Amino acid sequence: MKIQAFAFILLFVLISCQKPKPVIQTKDKASVNKNETINKQKNRLKIDTISIADIGEQSTDNYILAYLLDEKMDKDSIVTRKYQLDFYQNKIKTVSSKITINLFEKGSEWSAHYGLGNENDNSSPFIQIDFGYPACGYTQNHYLYHLKNNDLQLVYEWYTMSDSGWGSWVEFENSKENPKTIYCKTVAFEPDDNDENMGTVTHSDSIAFHLNGNHWEKQLLSAKDQNYFEKKMSFDEFHQQD
Repeated sequence: MKIQAFAFILLFVLISCQKPKPVIQTKDKASVNKNETINKQKNRLKIDTISIADIGEQSTDNYILAYLLDEKMDKDSIVTRKYQLDFYQNKIKTVSSKITINLFEKGSEWSAHYGLGNENDNSSPFIQIDFGYPACGYTQNHYLYHLKNNDLQLVYEWYTMSDSGWGSWVEFENSKENPKTIYCKTVAFEPDDNDENMGTVTHSDSIAFHLNGNHWEKQLLSAKDQNYFEKKMSFDEFHQQD
């Protein structure tokens, strides 16, 4: 009887001295996926309507819906946004494209028009989309699309910046209604360090785009990021040019 009592006490002591197993907390995968889905849905609710200018007037039948897909901020507080662009013709969705906006500025605005460069031609298969903060000194994002027979291609994207008549931009050259080849170049006009009325105009990145079937192919005609033309001229002389 004493032996049985001693064995019972020993067993009780051994059980009491065991360390409780730590409780490992694990993330609920379903909860994580649900939160990610909710965040994506919130972004999808951020929709901008981009009316395509039709000879100076905003079209109500042809437009683009820009859906915010993702937004990230790096350690330097630089914001990058990703959008999905849905193109509507005669109020019917036809095609979509995705773009990335680097150096996003709060308060930036969209605009769009038919044609190349600054021209506005509603018969053109080209659509230029512009995005940026509407003020001098801010970088503007530009996207040139070709849309024909529900076939969409992002032909070219570039950045511009201008401030009080100085800056850099892209100029397109085309003289045909339905071109098989189009040209563009980057033009910059920078002030002289010693004379505020003088500046230097440069041309760089001369590019040809050739239509091959339904696809535009890019051909660089000059060394990338290298000036092939440079000329000094006064501020007034530069802006009096055609």
